[in-house]
Amino acid sequence: MTEPVPALVTLHVWRVPAARVPGALRRMATDRGRARRTPEVTFAKLLGTGDGRTFTVRDSDPTRWAALTAWSSEAAAEQDRVARSWDRIARETWRLDLRPLTSRGRWSGREPFGDPVPRRSTGPVLAVTRARLRPRKAAVFWRAVPAVSAELHRSPGLLASLGVGEAPVGLQGTVSLWRDTSALTAFAQRGPSHREAVRRTPVEGWYAEELFARFEVLGSRGTLDGRDPLA
Repeated sequence: MTEPVPALVTLHVWRVPAARVPGALRRMATDRGRARRTPEVTFAKLLGTGDGRTFTVRDSDPTRWAALTAWSSEAAAEQDRVARSWDRIARETWRLDLRPLTSRGRWSGREPFGDPVPRRSTGPVLAVTRARLRPRKAAVFWRAVPAVSAELHRSPGLLASLGVGEAPVGLQGTVSLWRDTSALTAFAQRGPSHREAVRRTPVEGWYAEELFARFEVLGSRGTLDGRDPLA
């Protein structure tokens, strides 16, 4: 059964001081269950981050962490105790408020963003991709990533991007913020490396599970790497 479309989805990104990294690692273990048990949370993932250029361990950034959370009400998101606890240890915070535009595929066996009614957004949009790699296909997949990543970072209209993952290897994804839907579509449909990767995906059978979602950006608070990407 298709799950309901969340009233709100939040993306938090935190940069912690190097001295706080051991504590952040402990929080990743303890806060996953705590986030899922938060009232009116319908889906929650705490994520490590990296630059997303190879999707291997060498991309990872132990000083930056993220959370993607779906809510059944907007008011409940303002009482997010897990996010507040991370805010207290972070030296930089960034939050995006989002509304699903499209979503296809599954994440941990679920359709966490429902089946939104297709509609256009004239403002900034966020794209989330997530995949669970088949172990025997990982090496072939990793060889294809650098060209796509380089193409992504050259794309006009890209405002920010992160590699994200639930584990250092095998559960990888990307978060990319775009000026508008047209800029995102141009990358997805016209970039030769990205088109080739999309063509190869069903042929190679890289993924045991995959999800692609787009979101309308409703608001932004804080900074990412010292700036507001939407400013």
